[in-house]
Amino acid sequence: MSRIPPDHPRYLSLVTRDKVVEGVKIGITDIHGLIAHGRGETFDYLIGEKTTDMAAYAQRAAVAMLLLAKRPVISVNGNTAALVPDELVTLADITRAKLEVNLFHRSEARIHKIIRHLKSRGAGVVLGHKGDARLDLSHGRAIVDKDGIYSADVMLVPLEDGDRCQTLVNMDKKVIAIDLNPLSRTSLSATVSIVDNIIRSIPNMIQFARDMKEVEPYRLQKVVDLYDNRKVLSSAMYEINETLKNEAVRQGIPWNNFPENE
Repeated sequence: MSRIPPDHPRYLSLVTRDKVVEGVKIGITDIHGLIAHGRGETFDYLIGEKTTDMAAYAQRAAVAMLLLAKRPVISVNGNTAALVPDELVTLADITRAKLEVNLFHRSEARIHKIIRHLKSRGAGVVLGHKGDARLDLSHGRAIVDKDGIYSADVMLVPLEDGDRCQTLVNMDKKVIAIDLNPLSRTSLSATVSIVDNIIRSIPNMIQFARDMKEVEPYRLQKVVDLYDNRKVLSSAMYEINETLKNEAVRQGIPWNNFPENE
């Protein structure tokens, strides 16, 4: 990685970008992941680069759902493997979830590199190499493991493709998405939509999981039952509007005062 001075005003953002770039260099992240990361970073600016109260509310509900699940699975792609490998392993361990590598730009070589990468961070069994089942999709994400994603009842799918998310929901699976765009197909179709950066979301979920691991199932179920995903998405859109408005005011730019057409 390049050396980034800690006093740089965009230090954390640049370090995060470097992790994705390094992922491409070592072969776990597809080069298209750089574009996807940049798109997500734009939305992170718009929510103020912070975990909002409603994002934390979604993260807590997501953890309750994982803890209640009989067959929880965490789907891993190249970007998540580059950004939060240690955290994914920890979250999977606490919630008893299986890790499965699933890629849009699929190659067997990259599948095995990501599996080795996760195992080097302490993961036990990592699925994704069998490919003995298929989802109703026309691209690489269709190929899944029968005893993993295909049979899961609850799935965490960070940085997801909208069509797979909808397909999984159509299979009566509960899908937890981490997506910075509240209007993406993924966010709109997921059971729980966490509108937050994955580098904040997974550590937050680990803490929730540690706090909630011994909570009685009926209390966890109450958390899930009271969750309102439409409220979360509405709040995220409001946060974006407020961030833009507040920055405009700070810069002395009139807000909602558009010039009339001449």
